[in-house]
Amino acid sequence: MPTPTLLVACLCADWCGACREYQPKFEQLQATFPGVQFVWVDVEDESELVDPIEVENFPTLLIATPDRVQFFGTVMPHLETLQRLVETQLAPGAPAQPQQPIVEALAQRLWGRIV
Repeated sequence: MPTPTLLVACLCADWCGACREYQPKFEQLQATFPGVQFVWVDVEDESELVDPIEVENFPTLLIATPDRVQFFGTVMPHLETLQRLVETQLAPGAPAQPQQPIVEALAQRLWGRIV
């Protein structure tokens, strides 16, 4: 499998009902975007990975290229919202968020897991 060009990580918690309902929708988009790696991260089961970031609202998405974070924030748990967000980030000249060192570090740890 070629190296993905974009990482989409959903930071959620197993106890969150909205997250449990969102997970199958999130995973189904992997087939729609073959060059994108979708990763589900339970913030409690994988707290050592996520720390020092405090995820307070669910679902929180982190979208990153290998070089930088493009998006980090809470979204509505709708398939259409996620699909539009991924399409926007795949487009040439996609905007990137201002750099936040702890979020950039998390993105690099996640990339390290999949590459």
